[in-house]
Amino acid sequence: MMRRRTTLLASCTALALALGATACGGGPVAAGGGGKSLSGQTITVAGVWSGSEQKNFQKVLDAFTAKTGAKTQFVSTGDNVSTVVGSKIEGGNAPDVVMVPQVGVLQQFAKEGWLKPLSKTTEQSVDTNYASVWKKYGSVGDTLYGLYFKAAHKSTVWYSPDALAQAGVKPPTTYDAMLKAGHAVSDSGLAAFSVAGQDGWTLTDWFENIYLSQAGPEKYDALAAHRLKWTDPTVVEALTTLGKLFKDKQLMAGGQKGALNTDFPGSVEKVFGPKPEAGMVYEGDFVAGVAKDQFGKKIGQDANFFPFPAVDGGKAPVVSGGDAAVVLKDGKNQKAAMTFLEYLATPEAAAVWAGAGGFLSPNKKLDLASYSDDIARETAKSLVAAGDSVRFDMSDQAPAAFGGTKGAGEWKILQDFLRDPSDPKATAAELEKAAAKAYQG
Repeated sequence: MMRRRTTLLASCTALALALGATACGGGPVAAGGGGKSLSGQTITVAGVWSGSEQKNFQKVLDAFTAKTGAKTQFVSTGDNVSTVVGSKIEGGNAPDVVMVPQVGVLQQFAKEGWLKPLSKTTEQSVDTNYASVWKKYGSVGDTLYGLYFKAAHKSTVWYSPDALAQAGVKPPTTYDAMLKAGHAVSDSGLAAFSVAGQDGWTLTDWFENIYLSQAGPEKYDALAAHRLKWTDPTVVEALTTLGKLFKDKQLMAGGQKGALNTDFPGSVEKVFGPKPEAGMVYEGDFVAGVAKDQFGKKIGQDANFFPFPAVDGGKAPVVSGGDAAVVLKDGKNQKAAMTFLEYLATPEAAAVWAGAGGFLSPNKKLDLASYSDDIARETAKSLVAAGDSVRFDMSDQAPAAFGGTKGAGEWKILQDFLRDPSDPKATAAELEKAAAKAYQG
């Protein structure tokens, strides 16, 4: 689940360069544009952020206060948002706004009857300034409950420019060319890829990018909703493609065993740390945060990325994740909460965090000049340009028992596949068995 990923990351780095999906600009915030019409009111906002992510979000909250006079209070929930929010509601202490990190959790909250539909003003902003796919992921049925304020771009392959230059290769644009470039890197003395096999979620991300490009968005949607079985030939084909990497000892730092003993921060260290073991690491844009903060790399110079390449003549994939703002029915200050979401839907709110770094927004109206560096600008541009072909992280859409639990479901089965990628058909059957059980529950 991406949230585990970014939180894990936020705790291990000062700055998760997680792209921020911000809301859309419309007219002025309904609170009276610049007046202090909410003076004397306080809203409580709960979210998973800590460290520098929390500090940067605080700047957005402060800008809202300056605009409306409303005070704000941020509550960090840690990873388990649904449990924390559920117990606060039961205890009569519900926050006004929650930043929800998974589509599955947003749907769960809506089904529990915890959420208020968003205002017409916010909906208008979303219609005007977002690709419709973001509205879809924020809606349950035909009702808009969630406004995507911050997202991650999970189709980025990060590399050491020195390692590629030494191997005499340029950033590839197809999956086969990427494996070929990998062999050139390994011939020049470094392993091609550092793979974080100890964290099952990274393996789901590898699979999702390959599947989206090779099988296409419609099949991706069907598999994400379990309308398509995991035993489908397209799944076997994607696993076979992934298996080409997993079974090639030259391509992975430490081979299968090394990958299974490497966690996400460790995988970034193997490329950008003091003793490099590999030339490339695939993961979301938040890799840049670790490279910059933990290892002092200058993004764009010592660390760069290329888009996850197209597979078998498909389109290059854009897989995303993100945090959606929702308003709780049991919050004490719903009017101010709705006004806050109307504010988050403006490019003005997005620009505050974009300037601080570690953020990307799917808001088309946000001026790219607002971003603090060229790489963030480029990633944001790619996210916005992908329009409706963006697909939300598949494991984040699944029930947690299948798509988000350490040592179980998809995470564990893909780790087993990394250990022994010889039978993609058998792996597909295992995935289907686990999915069938989880989606029934």
